[in-house]
Amino acid sequence: MMQDVALRLHLCRRTDGIENGRAYIYQVARSVVTDQRRRSSCRQRDRHDPWSTTHEPVDEHCPERVLEGKQELERAMQALHELPERTAQVFTLHRIEQMPCAAIAARMEISVSAVEKHIMRAMRHMAAALAA
Repeated sequence: MMQDVALRLHLCRRTDGIENGRAYIYQVARSVVTDQRRRSSCRQRDRHDPWSTTHEPVDEHCPERVLEGKQELERAMQALHELPERTAQVFTLHRIEQMPCAAIAARMEISVSAVEKHIMRAMRHMAAALAA
């Protein structure tokens, strides 16, 4: 808070009209506190969890995590290979190659609706395979 008060005082260009410097500093401090409260209530800071050590990321290179990742990737690849060829191709183009549905439809000469149905079918199958 003190830094905000000091910053405001520093940025104040017209000091010739200030009769009581102490009162002016107190008024600036009150304004800073009011602004901070307003900002805090607007952003609902009291509803957020404070950052603590429990929010630190998982050690991504621990052997257990690496093994879990490899197993999940194997399940995903197996599930992808279980899909019909056309569904797998649509899913790969959309999710891996980031191709829009309209472009996939034009490339494969099918409707956008058919592309969307292939994607949904593939996503349901992949989700079920990865949940197991």
